[in-house]
Amino acid sequence: MISMILDEGLAVASTPDSENGPAALKRSLLITIDGPAGAGKTTVSRRLAARLGYHYIDTGALYRGLAYAVKTAGVDYRDADALTKLFKDTHLRFRAAADGVHLLLNGVDITAHIRTPEMTMLASAVSAEAAARRFLLDLQRGMGAEKKAVFEGRDMGTIVFPAADVKFFLDAAAEVRAYRRYLETAAEGPQTLADVTADMHKRDQNDMRRKLAPLKPAEDAVRIDATGMDVEAVVAAMMAVVAEKCGA
Repeated sequence: MISMILDEGLAVASTPDSENGPAALKRSLLITIDGPAGAGKTTVSRRLAARLGYHYIDTGALYRGLAYAVKTAGVDYRDADALTKLFKDTHLRFRAAADGVHLLLNGVDITAHIRTPEMTMLASAVSAEAAARRFLLDLQRGMGAEKKAVFEGRDMGTIVFPAADVKFFLDAAAEVRAYRRYLETAAEGPQTLADVTADMHKRDQNDMRRKLAPLKPAEDAVRIDATGMDVEAVVAAMMAVVAEKCGA
């Protein structure tokens, strides 16, 4: 099973860092932010959650955690029975730390191991398997039951939370996304920009073409192209949508 503690360890901020925080909203909201790799989802989601005083949920970390469990157990991710058996003895937990939120697998901190290029590609493959998606679906929905949360992922607004209060699809030009990811992963290994670009293209294709929960905007999602925008500009645009749609 997966256990999850949804406390201040998962919240970017327990109180708003702006006058535009939750006190200005008429009701609690569940917000989803989907989009491809390198679009800036993590930074924007954290900042938006902090602005609202909401919990920030990195669902991609859960899939990376499952990918790491699959790798260390030596299981074939395409074997549904093996995955189901493995997941029965898999325990993932987020824990707050001075440098951010850490992910624990069966009590062991795996945070430093799940952001490598290998885990990135394996997580993409594992996320296409029905056993993995079934395993996390109820958990994610349980975490969002009380709302006041920003969920970042690839199918949050289409599959996991089709009735979310506000949905965003954040994108950017492929070359911009690749360069951003290259800068993010520079300390993780000797990958060149060309390597990162190729991996990102492959992952984009995998995510968009998979039969189960493909990456695509929800029909009612607000689409934002962040190619020429900085983080604050994106967050400001999202805050405007939240205020307009939800009665600030």
